Amino acid sequence: MAAFAPVVLKDHADADVTFAPRDIVNGVATLVNSTGVPIGDKRLSLAIQNVGNNGRRRVSFKLVLPVVQDVVVAGISKPTVVRTAYADVTLTFDSTSSLNERKDVREHLRTLCADASFGSAAIDSLDVPY
Repeated sequence: MAAFAPVVLKDHADADVTFAPRDIVNGVATLVNSTGVPIGDKRLSLAIQNVGNNGRRRVSFKLVLPVVQDVVVAGISKPTVVRTAYADVTLTFDSTSSLNERKDVREHLRTLCADASFGSAAIDSLDVPY
């Protein structure tokens, strides 16, 4: 098993966003990017699980990105989550899958998200390809 280390992702402005290890509970590793206000913590989680008795493995990534604003209620300002973006990516591999097959899936996903006419258009502009 690889070490549970920080993960650095890029945002839309190509700035580093560091997710530091928080804990592992029931086989789910959770990392956070915190500004010091817990309700605003950006969270990244990873779980790798066996699926049934056939040897299949499931890899699940979840990303939670809350947007926090100070809201004034009765003259008191407090941080409040006004919206949250969620990403949930689940991959399932047969027990006989090869390393190259799994690498192909990873690379296909990476290029899919970057593809201007399909993936990034769907994500950035909420445009459908048809």
